[in-house]
Amino acid sequence: MTDARPVAARPIALGANIQRDATAGSVVRLRAEHLSVRYGSTLAISDVTLDVHDRAITSIIGPSGCGKSTLLRVFNRMNDLIPGARCEGRVEMDGVDILGPGIDVVRLRRQVGMVFQKPNPFPMSIYDNVTYAPRQHGVRGKSTLDGIVEHCLKRAALWDEVKDRLRAPAMGISGGQQQRLCIARALSVEPNVILMDEPCSALDPRSTLKVEDLMTDLARDYTIVIVTHNMQQAARVSHYTAFMLAGEERIGRLVEFGLTEVMFTTPRDKRTEDYITGRFG
Repeated sequence: MTDARPVAARPIALGANIQRDATAGSVVRLRAEHLSVRYGSTLAISDVTLDVHDRAITSIIGPSGCGKSTLLRVFNRMNDLIPGARCEGRVEMDGVDILGPGIDVVRLRRQVGMVFQKPNPFPMSIYDNVTYAPRQHGVRGKSTLDGIVEHCLKRAALWDEVKDRLRAPAMGISGGQQQRLCIARALSVEPNVILMDEPCSALDPRSTLKVEDLMTDLARDYTIVIVTHNMQQAARVSHYTAFMLAGEERIGRLVEFGLTEVMFTTPRDKRTEDYITGRFG
């Protein structure tokens, strides 16, 4: 961890939450190579190449409209649900091109979970939210499902807060608790990767801190990719950062990618420095 001050005019607590070990981030779990995404005739992102490392947090930052969420959704092919969307290039998970023919998209989305910007618990109990996906995949038996619920809620740092009201409606808990419940729900099918699209943007500062601490804990066992507008958050929690930008033509491109502590202290590109310091965006 570095003591160097970042280039930002406002102070950023660089890597405040990160705990590293000898193997964290040493293996590439996802790789995008010359990736472009189109919606119909509109080019949304162009020629993006980057590596996403296992057991590490990668933040995708940049102004609104630069293609951050489009890039994130490529990793579990959520863009397939948008009419006219198509990808060019290659996206590998553990060396397999997930854009190639014959890929089981349902299985892929089991391996690559998604947490959205706004907490979206199902209109059912806390218990049923966590067990919904395992049941859909054929898991049966009360003791097995009970174990999944306890394990996932503990991993989501929510068990102690809700263990006495598991049958209560999920919509009745706070927004921060709902977001952690959505993370627990994503964990219930034992994914390898967790994608988070601005997971704290709808939360208050206290809830945001809990989710950030949770991300740091989960990164010991999972690959995590987050989209965030919050420079402080990217600096605090991520090991790697990708900065995207769109020009007047509204096509998103990757400007810079690398270790967060390097990008926030000695960025290679002047546009990165300008964005991090708040000169635009």
